[in-house]
Amino acid sequence: MQRSETRILTTHTGSLPRPPSLTRLYAQRSMGRAVDESVAAEEGRAAVRAIVPKQVEAGLDVINNGEQQRDSFALYLRHRLTGLGEGGTRHGWQDIDSYPEFKAQFLEQSTAKEAVSNTSYLPAAVAEVSYIDDGVMVDECDVFRAALQPVKGRFVEAFLAAPSPGIVAAIVQNRHYATDDAYLAALGEALRIEYEAIVAHGFLLQLDCPDLALERHCSYRDRPLAEFIDFGERVVATINHAIRNIPRDRVRLHVCWGNYEGPHDSDVPLRDILPVILQAKVGGFVLPFANPRHAHEFRLFEHMPLASDQLLVAGVIDTLTNFIEHPETIADRIERVAAVIGDPKRVLAGTDCGFDTAAGRGRLTSDIVWGKLRALRDGARIASARLFPEGQQAEIA
Repeated sequence: MQRSETRILTTHTGSLPRPPSLTRLYAQRSMGRAVDESVAAEEGRAAVRAIVPKQVEAGLDVINNGEQQRDSFALYLRHRLTGLGEGGTRHGWQDIDSYPEFKAQFLEQSTAKEAVSNTSYLPAAVAEVSYIDDGVMVDECDVFRAALQPVKGRFVEAFLAAPSPGIVAAIVQNRHYATDDAYLAALGEALRIEYEAIVAHGFLLQLDCPDLALERHCSYRDRPLAEFIDFGERVVATINHAIRNIPRDRVRLHVCWGNYEGPHDSDVPLRDILPVILQAKVGGFVLPFANPRHAHEFRLFEHMPLASDQLLVAGVIDTLTNFIEHPETIADRIERVAAVIGDPKRVLAGTDCGFDTAAGRGRLTSDIVWGKLRALRDGARIASARLFPEGQQAEIA
């Protein structure tokens, strides 16, 4: 995992807007409607080829495939795992339920979109869960690698994401295993195939773990905090076992409280869960510090520091507002985080979450997304000029 050796490197959290026609195919398929899979596959590959150079042109250093070949950050696994059936359910979010007027508006806006849902039309685990084969994952890696060739030398590093066993267990209800631990273990072993394939192809692995924060006000909303902390510890232990064959400096871990615009006043504070998150044997963390609910929590690293070899990708762009952050604001956020970490080389600038974590669910139009990413680039340049000695900045050709 590359450090910000001479300037603040920029990245993002994963999903980027998909073309409307591809979104439509994914949405129809997620609702059980028949689609031409060959068309969906080809459009997905074409979208990857288009999204890679756009990231470079926007000034990003650590890039990915925009999750274009997936319909959701987690539910794409319904096409890659055995043992899944229909009829899963999902708990609602405590903060949204607390505000009935807002909830009605939220649901009206959500149902009006042609999009993939992470809360409806869900699968459930009804038999033994295992990975079907790694062919689809290998193809995804190969498509991404081919898309990178035309921009070789114009980016610093590439990553691919995969969900944690915990968020899959939360979204895909267990109706087969006798215990939650047995289900987590099965998911961990299945996902290990993807984790290892991503790294074997030369990419960084990003583990998407919203469960380590989000599930407090979802699955565990009516249960004691201690039970949620125990859940988090079991998930992290499962992750550590699943990545046992991967060098820790090839893995970064993302945590968030749900990528939706809402009150978020039921979010568990980072101070309660950071000790659990830091148990993960990874080389870095991707955390949101731009949104109004969690912007202050970077200060926790003064008292709960990262290990000396770990990096922090600080979310300095809010993925849920159409405001395009001013580059000076972004620079200020980067500098504050760097001061707390104590070394700007261990800080990268990123986004709070993905821009389209389920196809069509993103709140921002594509032009706003790219405007925000260009602002991220500009803000990182300003911060770099202040954080690194004059003359030590390096620009990618």
